[in-house]
Amino acid sequence: MRNPILAALDVPTADEALRLVRQLAPVCGGFKVGSELFTAAGPGIVRQIRGQNAAVFLDLKFHDIPHTVARAVAAATRLGVQMLTVHAGGGRSMLQAAEQAARETAAQMGQPPPLVLGVTVLTSLDDEALGQIGCEPHAGRQVLRLAQLAAQAGLRGLVCSPHEITELRQSLPSALQLVIPGIRPGTVAGDDQKRTLTPRAALARGANWLVIGRPICAAPNPRAAAEQILNDLASP
Repeated sequence: MRNPILAALDVPTADEALRLVRQLAPVCGGFKVGSELFTAAGPGIVRQIRGQNAAVFLDLKFHDIPHTVARAVAAATRLGVQMLTVHAGGGRSMLQAAEQAARETAAQMGQPPPLVLGVTVLTSLDDEALGQIGCEPHAGRQVLRLAQLAAQAGLRGLVCSPHEITELRQSLPSALQLVIPGIRPGTVAGDDQKRTLTPRAALARGANWLVIGRPICAAPNPRAAAEQILNDLASP
C-alpha cells in the first residue's frame, strides 16, 4: 500500500520540524509545511526536508490575482514540492494560471509537475460559519460548486473535508486526487476541526491522501502514533 499519511508539521521552528521529519520519514508518505512553519523558517525548510528525500506538501493556500499566483506556484515548483494549495475561490482564471505555471516550470526543470490542489471549504467552517461570511450556509453544496470549478479549470486535485468525499467521487473525474485534512484517529482535546473522520473511513470513501497533524506530531511518541495509524490502515 502506498503510504497515504501526510504529517502536518504545524510547529514554530525549523529544528522542531526537522526532528519530526527524522522520526517520521520512514513511516509517512510526506510532510505538510503550512503558514506557521514557512513564515518562521522560510523556503529553506522545504529544501532541508527535500534534502532528506521526503515529499513536501506546501500548504500556503495561494489566493491572489492570476499573475501573482502563477509566479508563486512557479517559485514553489522550483523548490521541488510535490503538492501545493490554491484557494478555489480565486476563480477559474487564477486556477488555470496556477496549473499552467506548475506544468511549465516543471517541464523546464525536467521533472513531474507538483499536484496543484484546490482548497474548497476549510474544515473549521460549518454551515453557520459559511452563512456568517456571506456564502450559502451549506458546506456540501459550497464544496461541490468550488470543486467543479477547480476540475473545469484543469486542476488534478482538491483539498476537502472527509464528509464531502463520497459526493465528490460521484460528481467529479475519478482521476482527481483528494487530499483530506480533518483526519482524527480519536478525540483530540481542544480540537477546532468540525468536520472530521477516521483515517480508515476516509480511505474507504475514496481519499487519496490523509493530512494528520496533532494526533501524530503532538503525541508523546510521534513515530509510534504514525506506525499505529499505518498498521490500522493496512490491516484487513
